[in-house]
Amino acid sequence: MNTTRQAEGAAPPPVSGPTAFRRTLTLWGLAHRAFFVSLWCVMVSSVLRGPLGVKLLPGTERRVRALADRQRELAARWSGVEVPAVYAELPATGRARGKALRSQLLDKGNQVHRDWRWVHIDWFAGGAIAAGPVLLGLTGVWGLWTASIGTELPREWDSVWFLFVPVGDPDTAFLAGALGVLCLLLAVFWAPRRTLRLHARYLRLVLAPSESELLAARVEHLRTTRSDAVDTQMSEIRRIERDLHDGAQARLVAMGMTLNAAEHLLATDPEAVRDLLVEARQSSTAALKELRDLVKGIHPPILADRGLADAVRSLAMISPLRTEVVVDLPARPEPPVESAVYFAVSELLTNAAKHSGAERCWIDLRYERGSLRVSVTDDGQGGADVRAATGTGLRGVERRLAHFDGVLAVNSPPGGPTLMTLELPCVLSSPKTTSS
Repeated sequence: MNTTRQAEGAAPPPVSGPTAFRRTLTLWGLAHRAFFVSLWCVMVSSVLRGPLGVKLLPGTERRVRALADRQRELAARWSGVEVPAVYAELPATGRARGKALRSQLLDKGNQVHRDWRWVHIDWFAGGAIAAGPVLLGLTGVWGLWTASIGTELPREWDSVWFLFVPVGDPDTAFLAGALGVLCLLLAVFWAPRRTLRLHARYLRLVLAPSESELLAARVEHLRTTRSDAVDTQMSEIRRIERDLHDGAQARLVAMGMTLNAAEHLLATDPEAVRDLLVEARQSSTAALKELRDLVKGIHPPILADRGLADAVRSLAMISPLRTEVVVDLPARPEPPVESAVYFAVSELLTNAAKHSGAERCWIDLRYERGSLRVSVTDDGQGGADVRAATGTGLRGVERRLAHFDGVLAVNSPPGGPTLMTLELPCVLSSPKTTSS
């Protein structure tokens, strides 16, 4: 299962009335977009069971999901209301993906079906909610207009009505104007905030999965990450074994053979023994270097001694890109989290140097709202995509972070720049940042 999570929602900061009003206009515009998407969905539904429906369904599902994800993101950012989503894993492309989506669409109780149902009602329900402040503002404008022309009506008109007020003389015109101003003030400063909260709760009611689905997705996520962790651990053990066997162990065996030859030549050829001892010393130096490199690959000494901040700075210093590091880390995370973030940042810097064509890179490392956040930005050509990655780079980073319930967000439009954001929920264990 693929679980879409939002960052843990603290209450959003208060916004001004005009800003909230503009946000309701954004939601109103999204509701209009949902109307056209729903029309397309109706057309696809009419041929759903045929081969044409299978062919059209993946693209349609992407449009619906993009619109739903946008609404979820706005609900979390503007109202602090989390709207989780649980999507089943699907084949990447082709008819198999279309058939899998058709099965989910015909079977109730999954995220694809909920998104599809939501897009059919959002153009009306979501639009009606978002239209409240707009209609209230138009009502205020109508009140001011009736107040301005209420005392200058044509003779054949007795009055013009505003709400419950028949405007036909200065007193009723003043009352209509006062009510119009009140409606405008409510439309800008009172109604939008409540509309945003109501719209977010409506999204959660329609789009959010049940508790049993969330629990099942969580169990599946833990099972997958545990399996990945075991596989990663076994791969690491095999790598260490291979490096020891092919590197340090081979050099130590060669050094032992050299010392054995020197032992036999000690009485007969002291000069040859000197050369053999020099060779043995060089072999021991090379073996020691390989052991140090191996230990550094398992857990870098600078990470253990000085902490994550200085370890990331050391990566920036040895990177071929001009790299700037900004750190706001009041204390040290737990060692496993430090290690995961260190190797993730190392992989991202390596990818940027190899594939992006970048010249500069910026790293921002900070701790906020119970999560460790790292942003790696480069000025390269962009186009990075975790889903399209064929190697183990970005996918490996994603799997490494998943062991700690972390996420990797990639924003890399063609032409750049590329922004990679790592986020891991954790606690800071100690204010100590350097070894004593």
